[in-house]
Amino acid sequence: MIVDWDDAYANGPHIEGADDYPGIWQKRAKAFRDELGARARLDIAYGEGERQRLDLFLPAGTTAGLAMFVHGGYWKAFDKSTWSHLARGAVESGWAVAMPSYTLAPEARIAGITEEIARALGVASEMVAGPVCLAGHSAGGHLVSRMLCRNAPLGETLRARIGNVVSISGLHDLRPLLRLEMNRILGLDDAEAVMESPALQYPAEGARLTCWVGSEERPEFLRQNDLLANIWTGLGAETSAVHALGKHHFDVIADLEDANSALTRLLTGERN
Repeated sequence: MIVDWDDAYANGPHIEGADDYPGIWQKRAKAFRDELGARARLDIAYGEGERQRLDLFLPAGTTAGLAMFVHGGYWKAFDKSTWSHLARGAVESGWAVAMPSYTLAPEARIAGITEEIARALGVASEMVAGPVCLAGHSAGGHLVSRMLCRNAPLGETLRARIGNVVSISGLHDLRPLLRLEMNRILGLDDAEAVMESPALQYPAEGARLTCWVGSEERPEFLRQNDLLANIWTGLGAETSAVHALGKHHFDVIADLEDANSALTRLLTGERN
């Protein structure tokens, strides 16, 4: 039985050197943008809001398709500039990678952020032809999973282009968050928690989802990971659940930098 719900969803206090990670991420992100030069197209508007901007990172040769990475931060922290380096693996595999920022809570509700991600995906998909794959971390894992829900705010043509979706350490049932102190910022109520929980929605036809989590993550993140894969399998989706050995919440995403990692190859559809 969980007594301290805030602790159950807290990651930093349980990761050695947690305070160092944001600075490391920001340095690696800037170095990657500088390395790409003109192939890093920054601050493309997908809406009128201040944070409704995305970066698009282009491969050197022919583009295989569009990948989009959505960052985490409990819908209330970070922006696209912290995560640019995570595009490296897909870019070196020939994919264009879009990374959007989005309006943060409490200025936006989670339902509104879902709509923003759908708009960002729509704009990016008009710029890059071919198949689409999605990955997101933590709250971003929730957001990319929402794009696979039957009630996602996407047109049928775009939805048909989406192949692999990887929810990394994703939050798929938002009802427990109603118990957390952070809900003073998120502003979730019962109705929105249900509507915005992928585990409580139907997957779109042909949905392919991998729920990927570090084996050393908090028990609630392990449960949230396996929950969605389990439920959606029973609703006809093609799903799998992966526990990445030895990874915690802050380093589980690092393999996206490596074109040859199992995580990147899964996202881009490489099987050999």
